[in-house]
Amino acid sequence: MQALNQLLFRRHREEPTPTWMIFPVIYAFVFLAHLPLLRLPYFWDEAGYYIPAAYDFFRTGSLVPYSTLSNAHPPLPAIYLAFWWKVSGFVPAVTRLAVSLVAAFALTGIFMLVRRLMNANVAAATTLLAALYPVWFTQSTLAQADIFAAAGTMWALAYALEELPSVRRGWCAALWFSVAVLAKETAIVTPLALAGWHLWETRRKPSQARGHWRAAMQLVLPVFPLCAWYAYHFHRTGHIFGNPQYVRYNAVLTLHVLRFILALAQRLMQITVYMNLFVPVLCMVAAMFLPALRQEDGVKRPRVSWNAQAQIGIILLANVLFFSVLGGAVLARYLLPLYPLILLLCVSTWRRRVQQWGWIVALSALAFVAGLFVNPPYRFTPEDNLTYRSMIVMQQQAIAQVLHRAPGGVVLTAWPATDELTKPELGYVRQPVHVVAIDNFSLAQIQAATQLPGYDAALVFSTKYEAVNAPTWLRFGDREWNRRYFGYHYDLPPALIARLLHGDLVWQAHSRGLWTAVVLFNRPQMAALVDEVQYGTSRQIR
Repeated sequence: MQALNQLLFRRHREEPTPTWMIFPVIYAFVFLAHLPLLRLPYFWDEAGYYIPAAYDFFRTGSLVPYSTLSNAHPPLPAIYLAFWWKVSGFVPAVTRLAVSLVAAFALTGIFMLVRRLMNANVAAATTLLAALYPVWFTQSTLAQADIFAAAGTMWALAYALEELPSVRRGWCAALWFSVAVLAKETAIVTPLALAGWHLWETRRKPSQARGHWRAAMQLVLPVFPLCAWYAYHFHRTGHIFGNPQYVRYNAVLTLHVLRFILALAQRLMQITVYMNLFVPVLCMVAAMFLPALRQEDGVKRPRVSWNAQAQIGIILLANVLFFSVLGGAVLARYLLPLYPLILLLCVSTWRRRVQQWGWIVALSALAFVAGLFVNPPYRFTPEDNLTYRSMIVMQQQAIAQVLHRAPGGVVLTAWPATDELTKPELGYVRQPVHVVAIDNFSLAQIQAATQLPGYDAALVFSTKYEAVNAPTWLRFGDREWNRRYFGYHYDLPPALIARLLHGDLVWQAHSRGLWTAVVLFNRPQMAALVDEVQYGTSRQIR
């Protein structure tokens, strides 16, 4: 820790190390840590929305995607990626390097924020832990809007997170929050939460009311570029918030009291326990029972100011509540800007109360690295640790098997493999493959697939991670409420899928709780099955 501090903070001068010297160090770390991931093809929501949207802008300059249904996400990530493709070429490695630049910029913002609130030691430790935290680590090369919004938010907080920002700092915060909301619309929650806090302060501190009013007005300004984007989107599509199915899934079906309570419980778990976050959080709680250490001059070691802690609390509360109400999928990456704030509170507490606090930093870093490779005993999204890489590799292998065993054939599969097979720009195939699409590999969908003629092979895979050895009380997906409110379904095992579809299981792979398989069909047998279905003589499972 002392060596890192000497690198990032020049003791022989009063001024801290400038940003232009910090950023290259952080980017070098991000680049080297993600080097094995840079050539991976696109994954899940990348393939489903963000890459097609950016590719449409790259080819035609259209801010509203047309090769995929528009979700009304703001266009900044698409513009940024298209710029790098124009400069360096349209390949996944360019995309991943471009996103890693954004991630390093976000980490630099974290360092600047924490150094201003505490010191370079705490800033270095917080930045390191944020970079290693599994959810943040994986998002650092995935072309999704969350890391872009997190970067804008971190830099905005570096200017805004104080009792009463100056006029200049207020404008800088407004600018960076505007960048964040033009990357992802949900980033507007944080500046509005801080604006509400400043309005509350006008009542608590009448002598500073004018300054707090001004700060609140500056923090509201990012609403205007967001509204301008929605106006443009409405002009082009006739929909303000994206296609109706998207709005219904993310903002209509979520408006149930029970669903809110269940989502809130999951959100609280994600900011306290998820992906080994419990290690630094529990260490913080334990450290709070210790007295504050004193410096050489006898003064207690400083803490994050009560004012800044209050604002951090408001930000955490607002985001947790917001994402418990909206968003069909309760994804941890939606909370990406919250994790550095939580780690800031943890590290500052350790430094204030524990003499050898560097060892706790090391323990937490080790826990996060373990979380990248070892799956937790509960259901999680594969993109929240390196399980997503295993899934990509298995998909590549399965597609290679399909192309080898059924060249020119029609493939039965589900999203995202439907996009992987039909869109060569995603990096899985050289030429589009004809597909027959189903929603997933549950019993109901496989039964429906028996009545869909014309496919020669099936590419089947686990669409959700299953914690096979998890205790019963952790297997929440088995409950009816998870099926009703969060779209949980159970994928049939590949052998059973092959039997129900009257095919031959010719290849399968398992890795880190996920599986992928290829099923082949004999054309004459399939034709007979179709005839039976058409004439009503087939006896299917009901």
